This record gives sequence, C-alpha cells and structure tokens, in this order.
Amino acid sequence: MLQTPMANTNEDHKRKAQTHFTASEQRDALVKQEIEKERLALAARTAKLKALRLAKEAEDKAEAEREALANPPKPKAKSKAKKAPVSA
Repeated sequence: MLQTPMANTNEDHKRKAQTHFTASEQRDALVKQEIEKERLALAARTAKLKALRLAKEAEDKAEAEREALANPPKPKAKSKAKKAPVSA
C-alpha cells in the first residue's frame, strides 16, 4: 500500500508530538529527582542541627547541675516579722 503525502504528514506530526512529549517527561523526571535530592539534603541538615541542639542542651543542663552542686543555695535567714496591730 502506498502512503500518500497526507498520511506521511500525519505520521510526521505524531512522531514529532511523541518526541516532544517524551522529552517533556524526561525533563519532569529530572526535576523530580533534583527536588528529591534537595529534600533529602534539607532533611539531613535538619537532623544534624537537631542533634547538635540536643547535645548542647544536655551539656548546658549538666553544667547547671554541676554548678548547683558546687554552689548550694544559701539558707535564708528567718527574720522576725512585725505583728500588725490588732484593731478592736
């Protein structure tokens, strides 16, 4: 069967559209991969910062406890309170 110029043109259009669609899908896949890499990097950075913050908080708490043991609070001197005059 002979292909007419019109049929050939339709095939060319279909092939061109499919090529464009395939290229678009490839770009989309690359963008999604890049977004995923950035998300993973952000999650790793966040986890690292959280671990550092927790370690610092634990260190600060231990330091405060050491200071509290080394310098116990002085007992407050009891002062004699003046009694208010009783009104009858």
